[in-house]
Amino acid sequence: MNRAARLTAILDLLAEQGEVSVEQLVERFGASPATTRRDLDSLAERRLLTRTHGGAVAQSVAYELPIRYRSHHGTGAKEAIGAAAAALVVPGQVVGLSGGTTTNAIATALAARGDLAEHGLTVVTNAVNIAAQLAMRPEFKVVVTGGAIHPRSFELVGPFVEQLLSGIRIDIAFIGVNGISAESGATTHDEAEAAVNRMMAQRADRAYVVADATKLGRAAFAHVGGAELFPVVLTDAAASDAQRAALKDAGYEVPTAV
Repeated sequence: MNRAARLTAILDLLAEQGEVSVEQLVERFGASPATTRRDLDSLAERRLLTRTHGGAVAQSVAYELPIRYRSHHGTGAKEAIGAAAAALVVPGQVVGLSGGTTTNAIATALAARGDLAEHGLTVVTNAVNIAAQLAMRPEFKVVVTGGAIHPRSFELVGPFVEQLLSGIRIDIAFIGVNGISAESGATTHDEAEAAVNRMMAQRADRAYVVADATKLGRAAFAHVGGAELFPVVLTDAAASDAQRAALKDAGYEVPTAV
């Protein structure tokens, strides 16, 4: 494992557990104790963790960890949604991906598809982590929207994003949200992200909300759109019959559990 991958893995483990020890990291990743301590010191300098005697903790960071490093529930659910969404994509299409852990899972699933090599795929995204994940693969043409980066979500927002999106078309878009309900539609915590997500969906021939069951029935601060913009909600098998029925009654299609 190279250093960049090891640092990412350390932060993933820290986000999951809240604390780590040098001994645990040495056993898990195989680096020497001295190298592991240098890794922790480097992450501490970037304020992504707080060093302790013999390890590190996450509780004392001065701000919310970026989305890539946040502890999140339902990783298996996100992977299932990612696989289902990626299966809807046809080689040669233009695919829009907003930021978020679920759309990141879609990018991972797309990268695993071997049938895209011949006809390729164009991915339009405002998420720099997704762009970086796909940029090294020759079968993907990656278009990054530009804009100002949101430090907690890795999403680019602002008028530069809207300027680019207004001049392109997208075949299929997958939009991650913080909540979706029959009453409030699709919503996010941040109004700038909501504006970009809305425009990306509007530029698509077909737009999907991708949300695990924990997001269903919830409403966040900023409205993105309703069933007229997102005819389909892709969710996971943990979604209850009542949650599905409420969305269907509001005009959404909710496919069989993935």
